[in-house]
Amino acid sequence: MSSFKAGIRLARALLHVLVGFFTILLVFPRIGQEQREQRIQVWSASMLACIGIELRVTGNVIVPGPLLLVANHISWLDITSLHAARFCRFVSKADIKQWPLIGRLATGVGTLFIERESRRDAMRVVHHMTDSLRQGNVIGVFPEGTTSDGTSLLPFHANLLQAAIVAGVPVQPVAISFVDSSTGQRSAAPCYVDDDTLLGSIWRTLSASGIVVVITFGAPQLAEGKDRREWAHALREDVAALRQA
Repeated sequence: MSSFKAGIRLARALLHVLVGFFTILLVFPRIGQEQREQRIQVWSASMLACIGIELRVTGNVIVPGPLLLVANHISWLDITSLHAARFCRFVSKADIKQWPLIGRLATGVGTLFIERESRRDAMRVVHHMTDSLRQGNVIGVFPEGTTSDGTSLLPFHANLLQAAIVAGVPVQPVAISFVDSSTGQRSAAPCYVDDDTLLGSIWRTLSASGIVVVITFGAPQLAEGKDRREWAHALREDVAALRQA
């Protein structure tokens, strides 16, 4: 794709970000939670369209809360892609809160921020997650803790699963894949890993054509006596199987 077309996509995306910012600032205070969730889902689907990415969703998509979603992590697009499939509150690294505009958007949609290096902060977030789950909310986490290249899964950290165990709520495994629409093979364009810069990954994505993000939802499951480490291992296997489905 030409740089000109990529630039057009970038301009559309930036305009859409501004629309989202002013929606959170001016509209969200005047509407209820259900309407906010609907607007977030529509905005996210429109953002994918702005940058030329097709969304495909399979599996048990809409399972009512309380529910914890556990997904693999590949790209800065993962949250937008999942929000386009269904609304949930995400747990995300605290750095994002400081990003211009994006941080305000993330805060506005109810993101829970965590200092990943701090055990104490992890405990604080688990308490907030537990309370939120008990209130019937749907929360999404990336237990790998960072992005991978999409070819394999990193080990799943178990700490945040404690919230689902304490609240006694199910966890639903979710697989995210980016593929080329013409070949069905993995697309590396949206990856954000290792030496990639955020701007470089964004431009590479905008410059690519025929990207499809595939979101596959598995069956919700309860801990059934597993401790959080056993459950993390089992969920990792489930997500890996969904990626191959």
